[in-house]
Amino acid sequence: MRLLLILLAACGPANARVLLQKEQALRLAFPAPAQVERRTAYLTPEQVKAAEEAGRVKVDSLVWTYYVGRSTAGIEGYAYFESHMVRTMPETFMAVIEPGGAVRFVELLAFLEPEDYMPRPRWLAQFSGKGLGPETFLRRGIRNMTGASLTSQSITDGVRKILAVHSVLHPKAAR
Repeated sequence: MRLLLILLAACGPANARVLLQKEQALRLAFPAPAQVERRTAYLTPEQVKAAEEAGRVKVDSLVWTYYVGRSTAGIEGYAYFESHMVRTMPETFMAVIEPGGAVRFVELLAFLEPEDYMPRPRWLAQFSGKGLGPETFLRRGIRNMTGASLTSQSITDGVRKILAVHSVLHPKAAR
C-alpha cells in the first residue's frame, strides 16, 4: 500500500482525484461491528503460475496483502487493493470478494488520469456477483467504456488478477 500513500502525497490539483482513503474503503467493505484483519501471503512460483493460468493475466508480485472481514457469523469477505498505471498515471481500486469467491463490489480509491477516463459507479457495478470466468473478460461479460478503453482494460485485468490470486489463496472458497 506504499503506492497508495505515494499517490495520495503526489496528488496535485490538475486531474488527480483521491476518492477514499484505505481505512474508509475497508469500513465501506466491512461496516462495524465487523473486525478487519490484515494478512500477507507469499506466493510460491507454482501459485503464481496457477493464478496466471486461471486468470489469464500477469501476476507481477509474490507478496499479496489483503484484508479479511469477520463478524460473529464468520468471514464476511476479503478486500484486495490494486494499484497500476492506466495510460501515464496510476489508479487504485479495492475489490471485495465474497466468501464464495465472487466479487461483491469494486470501489475506486484514486484516479490520477483525466476525469473523462474515470469509471463511473455504474460501470464498476458490472463486476458484482461475477467470479473468475468468461464473464469477467472485457467485451464478454464486462462492457467497454467508450473513450476510456485503457481504463476499462486495466480495471478488468486487475479484478481478474485479484480473483485469480484469491482462488489460489482460498481454493475452497473460489469453487
